[in-house]
Amino acid sequence: MHDSGGRGPGDIGLPLGLRVALDRRTRRVDDGAVLLGGAPPRMLHLAPAARALLARGGEFTVTGPTERALARRLIDVGIAHPTGGAPGPGAAEVTVVVPVKDRAGGLARLRAALPAGVAVVVVDDGSADPAAIRAAAGDARVLRHAVSRGASASRNAGLAAATTTLVAFLDSDVVPEPGWLEPLLAAFADPAVGLAAPRIVGLAPISGWLGRYEAVHSSLDLGPDPALIVPRSRVAYVPSAAMLVRRDAAGAGFDEQMHVAEDVDLVLRMHAAGWRLRYVPAARVAHDHRTGLRAWWLRKCDYGTGAAPLSLRHKGSVPPMVLSPTSAAVAALTLVARPWAVPAAAAVGALAVERLAPKLRVRRPRVTAWRLVGLGAAGGVSQTADAVTRHYWPLSLAACLVSRRARRTVAAVALAEGALDWWQHRDRDARVRPQPLPHWLAHRLDDLAYGAGLWIGAVRHRTLAPLRPAGPSVRVGPNG
Repeated sequence: MHDSGGRGPGDIGLPLGLRVALDRRTRRVDDGAVLLGGAPPRMLHLAPAARALLARGGEFTVTGPTERALARRLIDVGIAHPTGGAPGPGAAEVTVVVPVKDRAGGLARLRAALPAGVAVVVVDDGSADPAAIRAAAGDARVLRHAVSRGASASRNAGLAAATTTLVAFLDSDVVPEPGWLEPLLAAFADPAVGLAAPRIVGLAPISGWLGRYEAVHSSLDLGPDPALIVPRSRVAYVPSAAMLVRRDAAGAGFDEQMHVAEDVDLVLRMHAAGWRLRYVPAARVAHDHRTGLRAWWLRKCDYGTGAAPLSLRHKGSVPPMVLSPTSAAVAALTLVARPWAVPAAAAVGALAVERLAPKLRVRRPRVTAWRLVGLGAAGGVSQTADAVTRHYWPLSLAACLVSRRARRTVAAVALAEGALDWWQHRDRDARVRPQPLPHWLAHRLDDLAYGAGLWIGAVRHRTLAPLRPAGPSVRVGPNG
């Protein structure tokens, strides 16, 4: 087991001048007196002063103690995000660490994209042609492992060699886009931030059906919206292909015993230590995605195997599904697809509303309760449809072998979920327009690969932990 990382943040006061805006998913209730949103979701009641600050478009600037306290509260629960206004560290406070093995061309391409004034440490992880790596590294400092020890050990060697406040990890198959570093540095204006990560997009040119799928649906691309990185939330991890960390917050770095999901492990350890972690999609780094079918499928399978060791190290942090009893019941009734299932689901929802409404301190508790229950039920149905063809497809296959009804249900779910996935992701990258059928096929293969890896990992580690669903963490907050 790796150490828990650096100590949590000390002074967490936000700087004056910082601008803050509500997350676009945050919902206002009672004319803005109550906010719904965050990671994990919660209901936050605002004091009159806080409500007045948010009255003008949901944005405000930190100018004194009141704004500072409100901003800290909203940012720390993911209901709002910083949008600039306060200077972060400079590029001179960054060391870029690049682990590389036998990829001199990619390293040269990356070096050409890095800004001047940033220190660079290249760690050669046992390449067959070290001279080619040294030539591609240019004026960067080069460390070498005579025998390959893996990407985690290489990153850790670079982390140990760095003397700057911040360390950026960039893999040799990425190319930062112009202006990528400034938004990440701005996140560190908050002294409580220990890690900031950019959005990972596809590297041009993009071609082929798998290339177009990866451009809009890569496991590395966490979408266009900023987020607090929190376990069991919309952005629960960020990939180590590109991230910027506070050196003291990272501790000894990545667990060298893990050859997959080591980035998720680092994120979970830093979160547990109390550091705030931010996803900053305004910063963009392009990744040279695998598009050969065999290599692509095996890599997706590899990702799945990481769930088992993570679930043993960080219990409850990486469940395949997060469902309340009500959401689970509605989802199960939806899968039944019988005439009586619709009124039964409505009855389950109504019962949940009657139980929840008395606990809500809002003007129209039943309306708000229906809203919360409806959102939870929709999310439960979506997660269940995904799980049928992804996490639990071996069970779905077994059911199909013995039941005609199961075959119809699984076929309907696979068709509908794949079509909806294409619709939701079709415009995610303006450079490409994936066609429905190739996208559907790639999505199904993606799910089969990840699910296979998930079960392989569970068998290998002799645990059912990565297959167990979990309950939600919905909170009702005190006055802001």
